Amino acid sequence: MEPSLLVVLVVATALIFDFTNGFHDTANSMATSIATGALRPKVAVAISAVLNLVGAFLSVEVAKTISSGLVDDTKVGPSIVFGGLIGAIVWNLFTWFVGLPSSSSHALFGGLIGATWVSVGADSVHFGKIVEKVLIPAAVSPVIAGLVAMTATYLVYRFIVRRRGGGVGFRTGQVISASLVSLAHGTNDAQKTMGVITLTLVSAGSLAPGSAPPTWVIISAACALALGTYLGGWRITYTLGRGLTDIEGPQGFAAQTSSAAVILVSSHLGFPLSTTHVCSGGIIGSGVGRKEAPVRWKMAGRMVVAWLFTLPAAAVMGAIAGKLASLGTAGTIGVGAGGIAIGVTIYVLSRRRPVTAHSFHVPEPSAPDPEPRQLAA
Repeated sequence: MEPSLLVVLVVATALIFDFTNGFHDTANSMATSIATGALRPKVAVAISAVLNLVGAFLSVEVAKTISSGLVDDTKVGPSIVFGGLIGAIVWNLFTWFVGLPSSSSHALFGGLIGATWVSVGADSVHFGKIVEKVLIPAAVSPVIAGLVAMTATYLVYRFIVRRRGGGVGFRTGQVISASLVSLAHGTNDAQKTMGVITLTLVSAGSLAPGSAPPTWVIISAACALALGTYLGGWRITYTLGRGLTDIEGPQGFAAQTSSAAVILVSSHLGFPLSTTHVCSGGIIGSGVGRKEAPVRWKMAGRMVVAWLFTLPAAAVMGAIAGKLASLGTAGTIGVGAGGIAIGVTIYVLSRRRPVTAHSFHVPEPSAPDPEPRQLAA
C-alpha cells in the first residue's frame, strides 16, 4: 500500500476511534445529571458534545505524551499504529455492548503497546513512562476521586441538605458541574487521538519528532469526539446512572465536581488519565458518602474486572492486528475488513436489546432501580 494512502487510512481509523471514545465516555460527564433529572438525556448529550469540542482546544500536553512518550516514534510505522487502533476500537465496542464503562484510554494504550511490542520489539516500548504516566494514575485517580466525592457528599448532606430539609439548588449545580466534567473530558480524551495521529505523521516523516499536533489534527479530533458524544452511549450511561448507586442532586453534584477537579489537574500535568476510572470512582465515593444510597458492589466489581482486563486485552488484539498489518497491503486490508466485520456484528447484536434516551426515567426515592436486565453480562 502506498505510504501516503496508508497514512490517510490510519488518520481515518484514529478519528473512528475518537468517535467511539465519545459515545463510550458520554456517561462520564452526564450519567448522574440524567439519573437525577437535572438534565433531559438529549439536552445533556448536546451540552456535553459542545463542551468536549471546546475542551479539546485548551491543551496539548496529553497529546505530546501519547505521540512521543509511550513508544519509540522513530520505529513505529503507520501500519503498526493502524493495528493498535483496530484493537482499541474492537475492545471499545465490546465493552459498550455489555454496558461496562471500561477505559477507552487504556484500550488505546494497550492496542498501541501490543502492536509495537510484537512488530518491532519490546525495546521500542517505554515501559518506565507507561508506569509513570498510565499505570500509577490509573490506580490512584479513581481512589482520589472517590475519597473526595465521599467526603464532599457527607459534608453536603450533614451540613446543608439535612439542615435545610432538602436538596434545593443542587440540580442547578449539577448542570454546572456536569458541564465542567465535559470540558475536562475534552481537554484529556480528545488529545489522545491527536497524539496518535501526530505519532503517525512523525513515523511517516511528515512531522519532526517531538512536534505538537497540527491545527487540522486538533480540529478533526475535537469534532469526532463531539459527534460521538452527541450520539450518546446510552448503554454505559445507564450503568453509571443506575447500576452503581441511587443518585440524588447533592450527591451527583459532589461526584461530578470531584471528578472534574481530578481530570483538569491531570490534563495540566500531561497525564493521559482514564476519565472513566475517575468518574466511576467519584460516583462510588458519593454512594459511600450517603448512607441512604447503598453502592451496588457487584456491579462495581464487574467494572474493576473490566478495568484490569482492558489494557492487556486491547494489547493482545493490537498485537495480532499490528503484526498482520505490518506484513503488507494484504495484511492491512485483512485487518481493516476484520475490524469492520466485528463492528457491524456487535452493532446488529446490540439492536436486539437497545438502550436509548427513552430508557431513562427519574426513580422515586422509595423505589431504587434494580440493575438493568439488558446490561447483565
